[in-house]
Amino acid sequence: MFKKILIANRGEIALRIIRTCKEMGIKTVAVYSTADKESLHVRFADEAVCIGPPSSAQSYLNIPTLIAAAEITNADAIHPGYGFLSENAEFSRICQENNIKFIGASPEMINRMGDKASAKATMIKAGVPCIPGSVGLLDSLQDALKIAHKIKYPVILKATAGGGGRGMRVAHNDEELEKGWNDARTEAKAAFGNDGIYLEKFVVEPRHIEIQICGDQYGHVCHLSERDCSIQRRHQKLVEEAPSPFMTDKLREAMGKAAIAGAAAINYEGVGTIEFLVDANRDFYFMEMNTRIQVEHPVTEEIINYDLIKEQIKVAAGVPISGNSYYPKMHAMECRINAEDPKNGFRPSPGKITVLHIPGGHGVRVDTHVYAGYTIPSNYDSMIAKLITVAQTREECIVKMKRALSEFVVEGVKTTIPFHLALMDNADFKAGNFNTSFLETSFDFATV
Repeated sequence: MFKKILIANRGEIALRIIRTCKEMGIKTVAVYSTADKESLHVRFADEAVCIGPPSSAQSYLNIPTLIAAAEITNADAIHPGYGFLSENAEFSRICQENNIKFIGASPEMINRMGDKASAKATMIKAGVPCIPGSVGLLDSLQDALKIAHKIKYPVILKATAGGGGRGMRVAHNDEELEKGWNDARTEAKAAFGNDGIYLEKFVVEPRHIEIQICGDQYGHVCHLSERDCSIQRRHQKLVEEAPSPFMTDKLREAMGKAAIAGAAAINYEGVGTIEFLVDANRDFYFMEMNTRIQVEHPVTEEIINYDLIKEQIKVAAGVPISGNSYYPKMHAMECRINAEDPKNGFRPSPGKITVLHIPGGHGVRVDTHVYAGYTIPSNYDSMIAKLITVAQTREECIVKMKRALSEFVVEGVKTTIPFHLALMDNADFKAGNFNTSFLETSFDFATV
């Protein structure tokens, strides 16, 4: 087992990893930018190293500085958390070269799954259902038009290096496809330095359902049930839950087997997710694989009583998994509490938290790094907390979430709490009647 782990991240996920490490008897090293010097992950780690100014490029994305921090503190492993360098093949490779264990996927796995066109080709070969579309990247607009005519509109163009909805354009005819071709490539080049584009059939009003998987160094893979991530705005998840209210036992079994097959095809090591789009007929299609821990991992932890960070560390240290797949015993839901103003287009609201009251009680969990007096920097993602509730049924889980949200007091900045409260009262949401376009097409923001 590792003696000391450097956490190459910040905020709530850094603190989350520190907590598990302490329970496992592993020393921790926090890294921080000057903007994060007062963050709780810095306070609770055994050691802390300042790695640069507020800019992510000069701190949390600065690979040489992170490696140097690991070397001067004698850390034998690095946990990247999510975001930042968690799916960066170069970082994984450099850790290997410096005899530091990267607690995540190998460079080869990241490359195969990080490039969406390559990932799709791998999944097709493994027999995982995929959305009809181009095989590999498109060479020209003419190729895109030819495939669109074959599989029929609507279609969607996607950046192979994309994420967060960038480099994606939906087209319902040739004219929209031509405009989308130019716009998607321009946006992808600016955001990712890669203008590679592929095309797929656009699945109308799908659910976004992901399967949590775990694989060890000995070729064993299991799944840990699903999460429904369909409540999202501009492809950014806001609420996640497990099990999915849309799921059946038959569908769960089929999606679980497909996810295991996909992960086994690349001899996957670590925790990760295989993400699917599921249409109204409950036909499912591979969308992408995330080779890291997910923001919403606590939802899975709560329904099966399982510490995913602990499992991630154990697998990285060479401990085999049990090989058993897991099925939900409870219902859990997570609301992302962001420092954003939902009444003003979810505009970011950085600043000082003057008053903070964290909800509690049976079945309530809050993962956060903030406190009264903490100043939320404008340099990073706006998520300041994750509120998770767990109960015997979905109905009880929603009631508990509404109660917990009403107790969650954050003053000094705007947050998404009013939005989540309105969502918990929405009849369609309570009935499980929603899809990925729900917030754009069906939710009344006047209720917020």
